[in-house]
Amino acid sequence: MRRATASTGEASPVRRRLSVEAREKQILHGAIEFFSEHGLDGQMRVLAQDIGITHSLLYHYFPTKQALLERVYYELFEGRWKPEWEKLLDDRKLDVEEKLVRFYCDYAGTILDRHFVRIFIFSGLSDHFITDRFFALLRERLFPRLVRETRRHCGKVSRARPNARELELLMGLHGGIFYTGVRRYIYGQAVHGAETSAQDQVYIADRVRSYLWSAGQVLYGQPAVDAAAPAAGRAKRSPKGA
Repeated sequence: MRRATASTGEASPVRRRLSVEAREKQILHGAIEFFSEHGLDGQMRVLAQDIGITHSLLYHYFPTKQALLERVYYELFEGRWKPEWEKLLDDRKLDVEEKLVRFYCDYAGTILDRHFVRIFIFSGLSDHFITDRFFALLRERLFPRLVRETRRHCGKVSRARPNARELELLMGLHGGIFYTGVRRYIYGQAVHGAETSAQDQVYIADRVRSYLWSAGQVLYGQPAVDAAAPAAGRAKRSPKGA
């Protein structure tokens, strides 16, 4: 709909009034796109122009840039966390390898989109606000569970806190899965043959198996298992870790 102006007779667009909730969502989604493209050092005035609103209206909804970044963090990071992931990893009836594959397939499909990856990287290059908070979440709710399940898979019974070697080896798995997002959304490079989610799942399963095998060898001194019969090796270990 357009309205003719008195001075020129030309039609000008009629601005549609949005509800408070709709306007807030417009700003939030615009900010996510803006920060993922320009980085977290992008100016609020430029953001307002990019969204198509006034600078004062932006500050009416988000009085400070930090307040806006708090909402961006929750929307993209903590707000995507699924409590059922923790329930899955805590289910002792499931095989450890199966649990880790199922978890990381869903985690990657839920978390690793363009906005998440790029804003996470930009945060790491600036004030670390988002990266520090998200890693704190992982250290509290995820990494101890993954180390516990790794020990269980390898037949090691221990309630000790994860040590430095366990965490660093785990970061090879976790960071490797995140790196697929970096390749796609930072470097603009395709992941080999992963045009479908099914192929992504194959690669995640490969990473999980490699991680669990190396954990047994490197961390817990397990004897080498014939690579041609990994299932038999797992079957021998399972009673000890049950």
